[in-house]
Amino acid sequence: MAVRAVRGAVQLERDEAGHMDEQVGALLTALLERNGLTADDLISIWFTATPDLHSDFPAAAARGLGIVDVPLICAQELDVQGAMPRVVRILAHIESDRPRGEIAHVYLGAAAALRKDIAQ
Repeated sequence: MAVRAVRGAVQLERDEAGHMDEQVGALLTALLERNGLTADDLISIWFTATPDLHSDFPAAAARGLGIVDVPLICAQELDVQGAMPRVVRILAHIESDRPRGEIAHVYLGAAAALRKDIAQ
């Protein structure tokens, strides 16, 4: 079984804990489903949030989905002028037999514009 990395992002409409939980949960669910993964396939997940998001930790959404024994960490994105606001990004390390080129990176809604080269 190989170790792979899968990326994803979602742009939030507003900075509210419930909204963040819902949107990050949807992103994680899509990432798992599109790659045929379960929580047992996860090694670790890095979450980043743009500096304008303060309402909650994005990792809380993973815990809400029952991902409780996977190491999670949150960090703040660089504050780059002109960057898309209210974005949560994910970098998940997984165990998978899929070749690197078959990993489905998930960018929901407006966040698809961030990585048109890999967004699926």
